[in-house]
Amino acid sequence: MRMRTILVIAAAAVLPALAGGCGGSSRSSDRLDVVAAENVYGNIAAQIGGSDVSVTSILTNPNADPHLFAPGTATGLAVAKAKVLIENGLDYDAFMTRLENAAPSKSRIVVTLAAVLGIQGNDANPHLWYDVPQLDKVAAAIAGALAQADPSHAAAYRTGLHRFERSLAPLRREVASIGSRFPLAPVAYTEPVPGYLVAAAGLRNLAPYSFTRPIEQGTEPSPAAVAAMDALVAQHRIRVLLYNSQAVSPITARLRAAATAAGIPVVPVTETLPPHLTFQQWQLGQARAIAAALATP
Repeated sequence: MRMRTILVIAAAAVLPALAGGCGGSSRSSDRLDVVAAENVYGNIAAQIGGSDVSVTSILTNPNADPHLFAPGTATGLAVAKAKVLIENGLDYDAFMTRLENAAPSKSRIVVTLAAVLGIQGNDANPHLWYDVPQLDKVAAAIAGALAQADPSHAAAYRTGLHRFERSLAPLRREVASIGSRFPLAPVAYTEPVPGYLVAAAGLRNLAPYSFTRPIEQGTEPSPAAVAAMDALVAQHRIRVLLYNSQAVSPITARLRAAATAAGIPVVPVTETLPPHLTFQQWQLGQARAIAAALATP
């Protein structure tokens, strides 16, 4: 069993209680050390924490398959030093368990976002950062952890949280617009990476679970599942194919080529935040790409 403090926050309650500390003056050598398993969460933590935090993200390469990641010594040292750890859960970043067990700490705060959102089960979609309606809870949990670990700057973290929440408005509007312009439009994805976004936008995913689950797990789907997916393209039953460009297999590459040949728009999505973009810019760009693809005659 891991020795750690698990933070499942009603952060809206935690932050006001801690916000009475001093303001958000910056520190040059005494910043709060935060490690995020995914750079998605690391970017959110950095936006909320500002100059009072030092954030290290582990999964950062948008061209690599996160499921194949193997942590090294530097990663272990960063986890050992961290006062706050942010992880996804649902076995998406199972390597964090090994790292935490290698450097146990009773004072370290661990935010497991699957627990924060109440999502569990072997079949649950682990790509929680695509769940636009839940992003306030994600951000609040992160802000609450920062405030708990560093109460003297809780007011600054609360300000950062409110700033981040306001910055989500364009993304929320775009997702709502997709739902109103293209209600229940049929789409398919090669993996459930954008599944929460598809649901939030009111679209219908027609890709069979028997295809997307094995692809996500790095195994081959059955011939029947592949045939069912191929039929969606060949019969033009979908308007857009959402393609995980970060984890490509011969089967998904062939499916993408077939969709392109059939004139079905293909929208690439990634699991990891690309460099030089904020979380909001990344997700808004992907949402707009989906809208543009759906608007294609």
